[in-house]
This record gives sequence, structure tokens and C-alpha cells, in this order.
Amino acid sequence: MLLIPAIDIQHGRCVRLRQGAADSTSVYSDDPAAMAKRWVDAGARRLHVVDLDGAFAGRPVHQHLVEAIAVAAGDVPLQVGGGVRDSAAAQAYVDAGASQIIVGTRAVEEPSFLTALASEWPRRVILGLDARDGRLATYGWTATSKVDAADFAADIAADIAADIFAIVYTDIARDGMLQGVNVAATRRLAALSPVPVIASGGVKNLADLQALKALALPDEKLLGAISGAALYQGELDFASGQRLLDR
Repeated sequence: MLLIPAIDIQHGRCVRLRQGAADSTSVYSDDPAAMAKRWVDAGARRLHVVDLDGAFAGRPVHQHLVEAIAVAAGDVPLQVGGGVRDSAAAQAYVDAGASQIIVGTRAVEEPSFLTALASEWPRRVILGLDARDGRLATYGWTATSKVDAADFAADIAADIAADIFAIVYTDIARDGMLQGVNVAATRRLAALSPVPVIASGGVKNLADLQALKALALPDEKLLGAISGAALYQGELDFASGQRLLDR
């Protein structure tokens, strides 16, 4: 399993939001590329980058910063999302240096778009499933549907599952709150999903990583865990976290 640092970009800065609320910003750096280098130097083997302004705008906004992050990251792969609502947006992030593109809103509302994008970019598409009380949220988490996240994952057609790199599953209520990861929901979704899962939302400390590791899911089923606030605030030491997951 991988511990994956999050680099969320808002107004050109590296930030974290609490529960995805745009007005709950904590700023950690004015230089997202420098932050990427910090995590790579610490040993990160994958980075999670989100253009928050793009998620709210419905189109990539900070492509130039993603390019700078890609340069700073070198050979370390980036998974990048925020406003991927059409093929052109996916192309923009790929051109900027993304190894994988995260698509959420339109994939949830129009599964045929997910099928088409996965066909166009095999093994380079990550499905972002963001849930509030188990139900999928879209449009930068400003709208909540009636669709159950785990059921949506289970319904991914077998013929496109092979082309999807992973699912990033985020529990919105815990995101940025340092309240611990939702292990039960992650277990349920991973058990139902035909696609590998990356856990996100609420990772606070080594105990949370140990709880995910204790699920005893193979690495090809639970690829890793994303952490943002805990890493930035010193609640979780990156090197210690990755060592635990590597055992």
C-alpha cells in the first residue's frame, strides 16, 4: 500500500478544505510545486493533485501549476483531478504531466462518459467517488445525489473495469477533519468494487493506516491511502506511515 500526499490547489496555493467547503481553507504553501518536491524527497511514490478551482468551475484552471508539479515530481506519478467534465479536460491534464486523470461528477451522472474516457485512456482513468453519508456528491461536493457509492462501484461493467486504474473513495464528512478514516465504508466499497480502491478522507495518524492495513486486503485491491491535513500539520510523519504500509 502507498501513503499518497494530497496537493490541493486553490487560488494558486496549496491548501486543505474541511469537508470540501470552499470557505474553510487552510493554506500550507504558496508554492505547490515546492510542496510536491518536499513529498518526493520524503519518499512519496505517488502524489494526489486536485485543482479545487477547476472542480468548482467545471474545467481545469491551474494547468500551469500541474505542469510545474509534474516537473518537480520527476518520475513520481501524479493522479490529477478537478473539473474533468469532457475529453478535452482530460487531455489538458495529460499534457500537463498527469499519469492518471480523476473523473467524478460527469462519470456519476453519465456512466457512458466513464466508459468512453476509459476506452480513450486505458489504465489512465481514476474514478473519484466522493460520498456524504454514503451517497455520492458531485460538482465540487456541492450537490448530493441519492446514489449509494458502494452500489455505484459494484455496478461498473466488467468490460470497462480492466481499463480503469482505480477508484479514489472519499468520505466527505471526514475529509480535512482529522477524525479518522471511515474503515467500515472503505471495506464495503472495496469488497464490492471490481476496481482497486484508494482510501481518502480523515486519515489522521499511524493508527488509521494500521486500521486500513488490518483489513488484510491485497495491494491490488486497496492500493493506498491519501493524506493531506495530517501530513501538513505534523500529526502523521510520512516516512513512518509508508514504512508501516510497507511491512
